[in-house]
Amino acid sequence: MRSTRPSFSGMRGRRRVLAAAGLAAALTLTASACESGDDNAADKPAATSSGASGGDKIEIPADIADRLKEHGIDVDDWKDGEWKNWDKDKWLTEAEDFVNPVIEGLWKPERMKSAKDPDKTISTKDASADQGVSDPAPAPVTATREETPYHDNAAPVGKVFFDSPEGSMVCSGTVVKDPRNPGKSNLVWTAGHCVHAGGGGGWYRNIAFVPAYNDLGKSEAELANATQQEISPYGQYWADWASTSNEWIQGGSESGGDGAAYDYAVLHVKPESGSKSLEETVGTALDVDFSTPAASDAGTMGAWGYPAAPPYNGLIMHKCVDRPGRLSLSPSLPTMYRIGCTMTGGSSGGGWFRVVDGKTVLVSNTSIGPTDNTWLAGPQLGQGAKTLFDNMSKEYGAK
Repeated sequence: MRSTRPSFSGMRGRRRVLAAAGLAAALTLTASACESGDDNAADKPAATSSGASGGDKIEIPADIADRLKEHGIDVDDWKDGEWKNWDKDKWLTEAEDFVNPVIEGLWKPERMKSAKDPDKTISTKDASADQGVSDPAPAPVTATREETPYHDNAAPVGKVFFDSPEGSMVCSGTVVKDPRNPGKSNLVWTAGHCVHAGGGGGWYRNIAFVPAYNDLGKSEAELANATQQEISPYGQYWADWASTSNEWIQGGSESGGDGAAYDYAVLHVKPESGSKSLEETVGTALDVDFSTPAASDAGTMGAWGYPAAPPYNGLIMHKCVDRPGRLSLSPSLPTMYRIGCTMTGGSSGGGWFRVVDGKTVLVSNTSIGPTDNTWLAGPQLGQGAKTLFDNMSKEYGAK
């Protein structure tokens, strides 16, 4: 089946409300129109010079080729599928080791639909740690479906795809503003565990962001023979650089670990096809709030994402809105925000939003949750997160 792509003419500057019944404040995401016509990257992608057509055969830029050689990786072997080799001596780990050359056509609709969630859960014992700092666990908030089309109602939200030793994986992410490139940001906020395995592992591979994935919210049956246009109407944006915290790289684990309170990441992306920036393509981006408001003062927060573990299937965008409480996993770690939410794995990395002076900003991202999927926790984005973000903007924003 094919969908008819909605016309965007005449919609510039329109605002849509992301809301749930009884919200104390309206969470809004501006969805400026992406103009129709041949200039729209989602309509008719321009030819790309970043990769060869199909399969694992790729043209690797010189700087990436040099970084591969530094780690003893043969460039020709990488082109032929060496990226699938997850041996410890081939799995790049350090912050400066990230390489992610574009493999054009790799993320086909079926491959995206089959991607699994990198579920991060913690035990009941861990969840109740240090109750002197943690607030009581919140009542579950049932996740609700976002209205379609997503580009009207939640334009900055999308899915992050990547390959891990366990196979293809999926998270959620948010387009955020680049202070050094106003109106032309190529930055995506997500979770650290969506780009790096944490302690004992390394960088994931083939990381790509798909804004407004399954824009019309079609069912699995309706997407049985989906075209690339239906599943990723705004194209695919590959990460040419990723940054996450040293705390996550050194201390992150399957259950979050000591890195959970620092489980955030920023991607700098480029289009697989064409040259239009991500912000220009989706029509909007959000500021990041690094003020670390106390949970009691933060007001209402909303979490958005694409839950992929049962009872969800990863095709539909959902949201939860709640007032946050505090979660402390250790007296030595920063307190995390926690809200009631039934979203499951796959929503990891999805943005948490709040309203500041009438403007919606990103204040956290989904990191961990319990095995019974009754709440979500996300890190406070303080000075360390701001430094990481500023460095990304300074070093890679203009590239």
